[in-house]
Amino acid sequence: MDNNEYAEFVAADPAQTHELGRRLGVLLLAGDCLALSGPLGAGKTCLVGGVAEGMGVEGRVASPSFIIMRAHPGPVWLYHADAYRLADAEELVDAGLDEWLENGVVALEWAERAEGVLPNGALLIEMAYSEDGRSIRITARDTRGCELIRLLRETT
Repeated sequence: MDNNEYAEFVAADPAQTHELGRRLGVLLLAGDCLALSGPLGAGKTCLVGGVAEGMGVEGRVASPSFIIMRAHPGPVWLYHADAYRLADAEELVDAGLDEWLENGVVALEWAERAEGVLPNGALLIEMAYSEDGRSIRITARDTRGCELIRLLRETT
């Protein structure tokens, strides 16, 4: 794929952010990677909570900032990771990134700190504050990501 494809969404409140995540979570398969970026409080963990609900995983989703990764069992496991406190992106690889991708979906917060180790097909999710709440831009860099964006648009 030569060009990135993207979709833009606006979430007026946390409930809409969660719902967008839920709609995305329903579509995800083992091996999919969500690379989330944005400032503190932009809604990254809220979106991942919705993803978890859509995937049917068990347990409450909380930020994994202090432990690198939290695993959530379900029909497809969700590996919720955070690169904020990493000294080096290779720490994610050492922690098991490849195994997580083999066994489930990876949602990585602060993904800009781990660009060198993310799969080429990671779905980039950029979150920012906007006048209307939160702007969420999802960028696909491969065929699978483009399919996810197309299916997500159909649910809107």
